[in-house]
Amino acid sequence: MAVPSPVDKPVSSSWLELLLVFFRLGLTSFGGPVAHLGYFRAEFVQRRQWLSERSYADLVALCQFLPGPASSQVGLALGLLRGGWGGALAAWLGFTLPSALVLALLGLGFSSARGAWLGAGLVHGLKVVAVAVVAQAVWGMARSLCATPGRAVLMLVACAVTLWQPGVAGQLAVMGCAGLVGWRAWGWANQVAAAEPGDDWALPRGLTARSGSTLLGLCAVLLALLPLVLLWWPGRALAAFDAFYRAGALVFGGGHVVLPLLQSAVVVPGWVSADTFLAGYGAAQAVPGPLFTFAAFLGAAMAPDWAGAGLALVCLLGIFLPAFLLVAGALPLWVRLRQRPWARGALAGVNAAVVGLLLAALIDPVGRSALHGVADVAVAVAAFAALVWGRMPPWAVVLACGAGGALLPEKLLF
Repeated sequence: MAVPSPVDKPVSSSWLELLLVFFRLGLTSFGGPVAHLGYFRAEFVQRRQWLSERSYADLVALCQFLPGPASSQVGLALGLLRGGWGGALAAWLGFTLPSALVLALLGLGFSSARGAWLGAGLVHGLKVVAVAVVAQAVWGMARSLCATPGRAVLMLVACAVTLWQPGVAGQLAVMGCAGLVGWRAWGWANQVAAAEPGDDWALPRGLTARSGSTLLGLCAVLLALLPLVLLWWPGRALAAFDAFYRAGALVFGGGHVVLPLLQSAVVVPGWVSADTFLAGYGAAQAVPGPLFTFAAFLGAAMAPDWAGAGLALVCLLGIFLPAFLLVAGALPLWVRLRQRPWARGALAGVNAAVVGLLLAALIDPVGRSALHGVADVAVAVAAFAALVWGRMPPWAVVLACGAGGALLPEKLLF
C-alpha cells in the first residue's frame, strides 16, 4: 500500500493531541515571539506537515496585521483550523499554562523569591539557542517564499527598512508596501506558485463570514462597554479585566510592546509597585511561552492567597480574550481573500516581507541581546547545524543549550 501523502492525512486532530503538542511547546519555547514562530514552523510545517510553508506564512502575516500577541494568535489559529473551537482552547491552554503557572506562583510568593530563582547562565544559554531557532526559520522560509530574485530583493529591502525604522508602525508599513509590490508584480501573472498540499484551510463548523464579523464586533463592543459597566459596578476584578482586555486589544506587536500599557494599568493606580512590576518582567524573560503570561504574575501580585490566584486568572483571560476574538473573526475573511489571484500576488509580497522582518529580528534584538562573544556565536552556529543538518528536535537543542549555560562558569559566557 502506498504511503499517504500529506494531503491524504486527516485534516483534524483531537483536543488531547493539540493540548499535548502545545504543552510541550509551552515548556520549551524560549526566546520570545519571533522564536516561537520558529518553533511552530519546525513542529507543524516540517515535522507534522499540518500545513504548507505558504499557508504558515499567510497565518503569520494575518497575525502580524492584527493587534495582540502574534505568536499566541498563530497558535490559536492553528488549533482552530486543526481542531475547531475546542482545538483553539486546547492550543491556548497548552502553550500558555506552563509559564502562566510559574509566574502566578512567583507573584504569590514574590516577597521571598524576588525573581532570583533562575541562574544567569541558564537564561543566557536559552537566549543563545533562540538565535539558532530563529535562524532556522528564516533559512527555511526564505528558501520557500523568496526563491525568485524579485522576492529575495523584497525580503532584503524589508529587513533593511525594519532595522532602519524599528517599531510596529514601520513593520506594518513595510508589509503594506510589500503587498502593493506583490499585487502589481505578481497579482495577475503566473509567478505565484500553484497550490500545494496543506494550502487549503478547513474552517470549523459555525465559523462563517457572518459569525466572524460578529466576533470582531463583539471585540469592539467589549472595548467600548467595559468602562461604562465599571461606572455602575466598580470592583477590583472587573477593573483588572477591563485594564488587561484593553491592553490586549490595543497593542500592535505584542510582547514587549504591551509593557507600557500594563505599567500604566497596574503601577499608576497603585495595584502593583514599580519594583514588583520590573522584577516580574525580568522573571517573564526567563520562562518559556508567551510574554503576555506576565499578566498572571501581575494579577497574583495584586492580592495575597486565593484572591491573588483569582486575579491572576482574571488578568490572564482579559489579556488573551481579544486575541481569540480577533483571530476567529478575521480567519473567514482571510480564507476568502487569499484565494483570489490579485490577493495571492499581494500575499506573495507580504510573505517575502515577513521573512525580511524575521531576518531583521534575528539581527536585532535576538542576536544583539544574546551574542556577546565568540563563544556565544560558536554555540549558536552549532545549535543551528544541529537543527538544520542534524535534524535534532528543537526541544532537545533547547534543553542542551540551557543545561550548558547553567553548568559553564559565567566568565565563559559573558
